[in-house]
Amino acid sequence: MNVTHLECGLCGLSHEAHRLHNLCTACGKPLLVRYDLERAKMTLTKDSLASRRPDLWRYREVLPVQDDKNIVSLGEGWTPLLHAPRLAKRVGIHELYIKDESQNPTQSFKARGMAAAVSMAKELGATKLAVPSAGNAGGALAAYASRAGLKSYVFMPRDTPRANIVECEQTGARVTLMDGLITDCGAEVGRRKEKAGWFDVSTLKEPYRVEGKKTLGYEVAEQMNWELPDVIIYPTGGGTGLIGMWKAFDEMERMGWIGSRRPRMVTVQAEGCAPIVRAFEEGQRFADEFPNAATTASGLRVPKAIGDFLILDALRNSGGTAVSVTDEELIAATREIGAAEGVFCAPEGAACLPALRKLMETGEVNIRDRVVLFNTGSGVKYMESFTATD
Repeated sequence: MNVTHLECGLCGLSHEAHRLHNLCTACGKPLLVRYDLERAKMTLTKDSLASRRPDLWRYREVLPVQDDKNIVSLGEGWTPLLHAPRLAKRVGIHELYIKDESQNPTQSFKARGMAAAVSMAKELGATKLAVPSAGNAGGALAAYASRAGLKSYVFMPRDTPRANIVECEQTGARVTLMDGLITDCGAEVGRRKEKAGWFDVSTLKEPYRVEGKKTLGYEVAEQMNWELPDVIIYPTGGGTGLIGMWKAFDEMERMGWIGSRRPRMVTVQAEGCAPIVRAFEEGQRFADEFPNAATTASGLRVPKAIGDFLILDALRNSGGTAVSVTDEELIAATREIGAAEGVFCAPEGAACLPALRKLMETGEVNIRDRVVLFNTGSGVKYMESFTATD
């Protein structure tokens, strides 16, 4: 194993590796896994990847599980990076790609994070895992916990898409529906976890979901022949994927795989819940909780992200930005992407298209930029979002 320690993303305090942790013991912020990359790169080479398994565990040396027998997998990762020429023509750009995360085992990018988190929970002896979820994270936890022989407890807002609730129930989770938002569900997990003996696998409240998500960055680099795109447009609720990719780019540079150039990272949020956009525009490093959060894109209905400063740092350090779109725009974009390229996006993923158009209008993205949009999940799980507009 190449893990050296865990490090607080804000204050930098080191924590012992290979034991259960939630947040930093000093400041209560997220912990990040650090590796001996000099050792990792001895066996993890670009050439070695050609013969490796076609899932996220192909990057084994920079993933935290110590013993292979503890890897819990359903075949997650190594999703296609689809060239989107017809959509590119419609928006007036030369090179446009869609990273299609709907092709993961539980039909969303949440499978990546939960594969890593559940594998580590199994390795470190946790037996009961709990999570608040607006939908896809709950389904992923349920599936991977069942795969590992662990128990899962999922707390969801009552208005979570029905498909997500059924998925959790049918893959073994104990589901509790609550009035309110994902933040209310998270507070309930916090109140009950100690007495119930649950380990909390909430977004960035443990260090390993981000490790699964960072493989997005490794894959984009590998699939683009180690030339990173100019712009990455990413729908952001908790922001683990964006934080993970930023971490992956740093690791790859330190292993000598890429240079110092980075894509401009762009956060997309819904106008009805845009805490990161507001904080970015106001020059803040931390985002206040967004009042009265409301959007049909349930994965974007995250009024307060614990990793807000990590997201905002990545946006600013990359020369990127943050954009909000309306529910009407993202629902219309779902149909436009589907009709142009055959990808039935989740509303969150579809939000990237109107965001791209806005960036082209302002000149922040130009016709020559290579752009990757992230579709984070399958539209099949959001029937209520589409029937409501008919």
